Amino acid sequence: VQLQASGGGLVQAGGSLRLSCAASGITFSRYGVGWFRQAPGKEREFVIRIVGTGGTTRYADSVRGRFTISRDNAKNTVYLQMNSLRPEDTAVYYCAASSLGYGIIYARNYHYWGQGTEVTVSS
Repeated sequence: VQLQASGGGLVQAGGSLRLSCAASGITFSRYGVGWFRQAPGKEREFVIRIVGTGGTTRYADSVRGRFTISRDNAKNTVYLQMNSLRPEDTAVYYCAASSLGYGIIYARNYHYWGQGTEVTVSS
């Protein structure tokens, strides 16, 4: 099983980035996919999540209205569109997959993790 996160980079405040998470080795549609982020010196935190069918999403309050998540199961890929980026969004972003339908804001409930992609938002 492999999750490959990509799309990070340096952007000015107010800008946008789109992250991708490509999966292989799993029946992708059976897994919810979440994004977590970890800023320097801070704990990893939940950002956003989409269920296997793509019908339901959940957002952290800090990104509601700015970030959206979508998926293309034909391509085994989840996308995180990040708009109106702020310096406090600076972090390494990780995608993760879970077959569980509960506790999805907790990293411990995810089975598979990508390697992370770094996002830096300058002020």
